[in-house]
Formats: sequence, structure tokens, C-alpha cells
Amino acid sequence: MAFRATILTLYPEMFPGFLAQSLSGKALARGDWSLDCLQIRDFTTDRHRTVDDTPAGGGAGMVLKPDVLAKAIDHASEGDNRPRLLMSPRGKPLTQKRVRELAAGEGAIIVCGRFEGVDQRVIDGRQLEEVSIGDYILSGGEPAAMILLDAIVRILPGVMGNALSGEHESFEGGLLEHPHYTRPQVFEGQEIPGVLTSGNHAAIDRWRREEAEKLTRERRPDLLTDQPFRK
Repeated sequence: MAFRATILTLYPEMFPGFLAQSLSGKALARGDWSLDCLQIRDFTTDRHRTVDDTPAGGGAGMVLKPDVLAKAIDHASEGDNRPRLLMSPRGKPLTQKRVRELAAGEGAIIVCGRFEGVDQRVIDGRQLEEVSIGDYILSGGEPAAMILLDAIVRILPGVMGNALSGEHESFEGGLLEHPHYTRPQVFEGQEIPGVLTSGNHAAIDRWRREEAEKLTRERRPDLLTDQPFRK
């Protein structure tokens, strides 16, 4: 069964966006995955189609109304057990491990937050898994949802021409990826490291592992917590 993504958003016209291009776009056209967007505003009941209200307790901004969003989620979830995700800066950081878990499933229902946030009662009552793509704030959850889907779609079966391409990338083995080189042999006075053109595959694998460890220590030492070579 193809991976099914359902997006709940106030701006469905933003999709598929860049997901219609390159690998994800070709996979979408082939039917390797599908994308549906639901307009949250369609689930309002007043003539002004109001989706937000002032925060309880005061403060700046507005909050998505729980009754409206809950109806949208219930409609999208009817008869299906796909995980329900909320793109949120306070969510658990997205990891490649979680991406692989989601890619192995039937799909996901993804809520794109807007304004100051979502009423907590909806998050609790509809068991939304809050997901963050980084420690920064966006105008809304739509770009974050597209990034999440890009990460998922590219590792779906058959999407990448060479399945090995996804096995030796940053985060797949708990490390950042090693440096890459290609021809010409000499560029601006710098040569490709000799080991990479030696034909000694064991030496090449060892060099790549050592370089990956070095880069990870320098740039993301937090990733080394569970690695046996961390000391």
C-alpha cells in the first residue's frame, strides 16, 4: 500500500510545493505515495469561518480553536490508524530513526499549526505527536510538514534509484557523513585523497569511517553519546 499523507492546513494551496519536483515529484506521479490537503476552515460553523480566538489568560497573538481543529482531525482520522502529527517548535526533534519508522507505516496525518499555537485540549484529546524540525520559529507548520515528507518519501521503496544511497548518509549510522570527492583529480591545487583512488576498499571504508567520526566530534558531539568510540 502506498504511503498516504493527509495535511490539515489553512493554506492548502502551498502544497505540494517543492514536493512536486525531483524524486518526490516523480514518486507522487507514479503513485508511490499520495498527498491530500484538508482546509481547516471548512470545519467552521459560523458565517465568518472563524478558526482562531484570543489566548485564555491574555497575551499576544491568537490560538487555533479546539472545536474546529478537532472536527478536521476527526474527519481525516475516520476509519484509519495513521499517526497524527503536529508540526511544532516545542515538539520532539525529528530524527532519521523516526523518519524511517514513519516511512515503514501506511502514512501520516499532519497538522500544520498557525498563530501562537494549538489549544492543548486538542493535542491531548486527539493524541497529537508534536514534531520539531529545529530550534527556530516558522510562520506556520506548512514548510516543516513539507520537510518531514521530503525526508520520508525519499526513502520509500523504489524512490531512490540506488537503494544504497540512503544507507551511507548523515545520521543513518549515528554519524555525520564523510567528505565526498569526484573528478578532476586536482582542483585549485588540492588533490583527491590518495586512499580514495587506491582501489583498496577496506582502506577506503576505514578512511570514510574515521572521517565521519572526526566530523561528528567537531560538529555534532551530541550524536556520539551512544557510540562506542566516543572516548
